[in-house]
Amino acid sequence: MTASAQTLHLRPTAPLAERVLLPGDPGRALRLAQELLSEPRMFNHHRGLWGYTGTAADGAPLTVQSTGMGGPSVAIVVHELVALGAQRLLRVGTCGAFGEGLELGALLLATAALPEDGASRALGASGPVAPSEKLLSALLAAGGDRLARGLIVSTDLFYDERAPERAWREAGALAVEMESATLFVLAARLRVEAASILVVSDRLDGPRERIAEEALHEAELTMGRLAAAALGSVGDSPDE
Repeated sequence: MTASAQTLHLRPTAPLAERVLLPGDPGRALRLAQELLSEPRMFNHHRGLWGYTGTAADGAPLTVQSTGMGGPSVAIVVHELVALGAQRLLRVGTCGAFGEGLELGALLLATAALPEDGASRALGASGPVAPSEKLLSALLAAGGDRLARGLIVSTDLFYDERAPERAWREAGALAVEMESATLFVLAARLRVEAASILVVSDRLDGPRERIAEEALHEAELTMGRLAAAALGSVGDSPDE
């Protein structure tokens, strides 16, 4: 499919699969494509939003498309992917944790996201927004005991001098990131499925602690394999 008025930011140079993994980082998109896809072809490189399409381990097409950082960027990418035919969108990102028991490198499944970012609120979110039940169930089945799960927060600020983690913890959240709330609310509006699985890359309940780069890459590949397996187990009909 070629670029159109609907896709000003994504300019496809390869077919788009109906199921898409959404890392924020273009470098992670490349690493996941190399790990998960047979003969990956570049789907998009416009604006530095690297994307790739190939055949996954289950023999079906899979696209890995980076979103960039923050709600506004993910909203643009998701809107254009859906315009091009995407039906299942699974964020494979990172988060900063302040919940107990979440160590660096742990995998966290978002059961809902608090919309503390402007993009999700502009889309109408006023309370916790939920992922697709079908994708959530598939991820739980694929991940088993390897997955922590719970409420997260989506915010606009990576460096936040207000240090709001205590208030978020009191609201029941385990971690913070920047994209999932926008993804969930926009997917619901567009009638497609979406979910989010995250690597704990930072600890925020004290002096900020950051995961080593090699350990991050190992964790993101584990996350990608699990995410691809979950997408492969989902049937053809989107949530009603």
